[in-house]
Amino acid sequence: MEYRRRKKQNSYKKDKTTYGPFNPRAMNRLQTKETASLADLGEDIRLNKYVAHCGICSRRKADEHIKQGLIKVNGKIINEPGHRISPKDEVQFRDEVIKPEVRRIYVLMNKPKGTITTSNDEKGRKTVMDLIGTDVKERIYPVGRLDKETTGLLVLTNDGDLAKKLSHPSYNVKKIYHVVLDKPVVKKDLQSIINGLTLEDGVAEVDGIDYVKNKGKEEVGIEIHIGKNRIVRRIFEHLGYEVLKLDRMYYGGLTKKDLPRGRYKFLSEKEIIMLKHFV
Repeated sequence: MEYRRRKKQNSYKKDKTTYGPFNPRAMNRLQTKETASLADLGEDIRLNKYVAHCGICSRRKADEHIKQGLIKVNGKIINEPGHRISPKDEVQFRDEVIKPEVRRIYVLMNKPKGTITTSNDEKGRKTVMDLIGTDVKERIYPVGRLDKETTGLLVLTNDGDLAKKLSHPSYNVKKIYHVVLDKPVVKKDLQSIINGLTLEDGVAEVDGIDYVKNKGKEEVGIEIHIGKNRIVRRIFEHLGYEVLKLDRMYYGGLTKKDLPRGRYKFLSEKEIIMLKHFV
């Protein structure tokens, strides 16, 4: 998608992509390791297993460390390898806090229409996690939200720090949407949008907007960094337009190139570095 006066440019070269369904070899290649909390493991676990997950020794050696009194839980020495710990517990080895190593997963999805952006839905509706199924063993979750009828780019990860930065407007993460409306947009409305409309929850800051190149004036591209609920739809509804289609084309340096609707890929190391650079 291009604007008449503003062109979207890709800031990275084409790289090999790995599409769903699951590809274990590619997954191992595209993951990175970082320390995380016990909560990332998603369950209460045995103390020896926890210590082994921290990467300091094997499970058998962890048993020895525990029996030797080298492991503390919440400041108290624990000598039982089978002692169970929960996400709220702090574990120390030789008086140093230790945390488990978990594989960080970074998935980019081209979300289809009619799916809910959530890990699970109490009403039983189809979610973005249903598209991934059980392919990813680690617990990942979508960053931010696209409403049910909105399509386009969505990041799913278990990197909580990155997710927080991508979601917070102070990090100015660039997002571009292709909007199809029920009638042509007049130029004065484009100017009103770029000036900043005052909605019920404050001013809607927009970084750029224009007609889509070689399309009718009912199709526009809009660039924002804010993440307010349904913000793009509410901007146009405020001016009397109905949004017929809404598609996120660009997100934090990532594009939909070679990523079909309803499919996903594991980000390459280069793409992960680029995404973190943007925040």
